Amino acid sequence: MRVVKRVLDRLAAIVLLVLLSPALLAIALWILIDDGRPVLLAQERVGKNGRRFRMLKFRTMVPNALELAHELTDDPYGVVPDDPRITKPGRFLRRSSLDELPQLWNVLVGEMSLVGPRPDLAEQAANYSESDRGRLAVEPGITGWSQVNGREEISWPERIEQDLWYIRHWSLRLDLRIIVRTFTQLGREEERPVEDEMNIERRRAHDHR
Repeated sequence: MRVVKRVLDRLAAIVLLVLLSPALLAIALWILIDDGRPVLLAQERVGKNGRRFRMLKFRTMVPNALELAHELTDDPYGVVPDDPRITKPGRFLRRSSLDELPQLWNVLVGEMSLVGPRPDLAEQAANYSESDRGRLAVEPGITGWSQVNGREEISWPERIEQDLWYIRHWSLRLDLRIIVRTFTQLGREEERPVEDEMNIERRRAHDHR
């Protein structure tokens, strides 16, 4: 069944990239006109079995967002309510999840799946516990079980538990259920993200090694 999933992923990615190409171009122009370059971000993420790859997404924050992070939150990977770093197009793109559309290319080349645990930054994965690493058993996804069950509004430990539950109970039917729920959440109200204490503690421990 995993082979079927991979084939369906690639077929869907090809079809969606073709059908959505006008929307992709329009979004790119909107970002360029509103806030200049770059339009896309290529972030190093960790995928299946710890393999690193460059995940694509439309830029939704100001170019110096990482440098400004320490002024807003102790969570180096988090966002805050009404985050001032998020651009005008970025707020819409995040709320609608359209910022993730470039990841269809990552799906096409086999680095990601349509559905799976969201891929973490390499710096986050470096702080994984042995249990956390269980979420690297499958390809990461554009959307996933934790994405339709809280996203930024739940703590990191809860997200990990949801991802591990997904891996244990995976089926094509579950993937279809997640995809349907993803579409029903498009246009949702802006999230109220939580400050993730686990990320903060692990980052501090890593910095003091």
